[in-house]
Order: sequence, then C-alpha cells, then structure tokens
Amino acid sequence: MNPYLATLFTLLIAVSFLRLMDFFAHRGVIGSKLSRKIIHIGTGPIFVLCWLMFPDVTISRYLAALVPLLITIQFVLVGMGIIKDEAAVNAMTRTGNPKEILRGPLYYGIMFVVMTVLYWKDSPIGITALMMMCGGDGLADIVGRRVRSPKLFWSREKSVGGSLSVFAGGALMTAFILFVFVGVGVFAAPFRGYLAPIFWVALGGALVESLPFKDIDNVTLTAAAVLIGHLVF
Repeated sequence: MNPYLATLFTLLIAVSFLRLMDFFAHRGVIGSKLSRKIIHIGTGPIFVLCWLMFPDVTISRYLAALVPLLITIQFVLVGMGIIKDEAAVNAMTRTGNPKEILRGPLYYGIMFVVMTVLYWKDSPIGITALMMMCGGDGLADIVGRRVRSPKLFWSREKSVGGSLSVFAGGALMTAFILFVFVGVGVFAAPFRGYLAPIFWVALGGALVESLPFKDIDNVTLTAAAVLIGHLVF
C-alpha cells in the first residue's frame, strides 16, 4: 500500500478505537479504570498490526510513528487543559483529573514513537517491548485488583498475581504478534525460535514491573524489555 494511505488508515483505525472507548467510558458503559486499561492493552497491538499495511521503504517507519506522535500531542493538550475533552479524560484517568494524562498515557505514547522509529520491522525487539508494555503492564492492574494474592514484600502496592499476569500477558501478546509477523514473512521462520527469547524478556519485564516505581512502568518495563531483547534475540 502507498505509505501515505497506510498512515491515514492507521490513524483512522487508532482514533476510532480510542473514541469508542471514550464513548463507552463517558456514557458509563464501562468504568474509567477499566477503559483506561482496555486502551492500554488494545491500542498497541492494533497499531503494530497496522504496520503490515506499510511498504518496505525508508519513510514508512517515520510516517507510522507520526500516528502515535499526533495522538500523544493531543494527550498533552488535553492534559494541560488547552483542549477540553471530557470523554477522553473519563476514559484515560483514574480520578478524572486531566493532569493524569501527562504521566502514564504520555509515557505510553512516547514509547510507541521511539520504538517505531528505532526498530520498526527490522527487529522483533521493538515489537516485543511494546507488547510487554501493553499486554504485561496493562493486564497487571486488572488482575491485581480483582484476584486476591499475596503482596510483594519489596513492593507493597503490587501483588504476586499482578506480577504473574505481567509475565503471562506480555508473553502471550508478544507471541501472538510475532506469530503473525513470522507468518506473513516479516521475520524469519520458524516461530518456535522466538519462544525462548519471549520467555526471558517476559520474565525480566515482570521483575522490573514489580519494583516500587510509580507512574513510570511504561518507561521502565519497555526499556528493560529492549535491553533483554538485545541479549536474547
């Protein structure tokens, strides 16, 4: 597909998903905490799968990165109060304070821009790091709040169940996306050769996510996944 047309389709798909979640949260169909995590989990794989529409030309990665960049700029404007978007605030914040968007959601968008530009379809490292952030960190909060399990002694706000969900959710989402990319010939076959690296990245990512850092998991988990990815892929 023409890279500019692919960019337009990617932007339309991403924005449509976000606005749908905004609508559901604003109407009370789903709670703000749940909508925030659905956005966190779902936006990433949708965006990365859209990469398959782009041709293998140099400008593709930069045009693709433009999509999360534009959305992140919108996040900043909403968080600063320059743009009034009550539906987006309801969907992406825990308390309804728009300034929350300037933390987790902002870092989330920045990581997508950076990983797209640096790794694109050249290496599975960037995709793995992004899927760990989406499937791992995104699922941890949902499971941690709904499943009773012992708290981690080094991080009392986090639980064993949450950390296990980071490992499982990140590994499964990464495996699914890489399976697709291997299947269409973007990455070399066989797929089973990626299973051990996925395991080690997911394990390291779960350990880093378990540390008592607040609001920067999107950065620390992604960075850890990249570092481990360079060792195992």
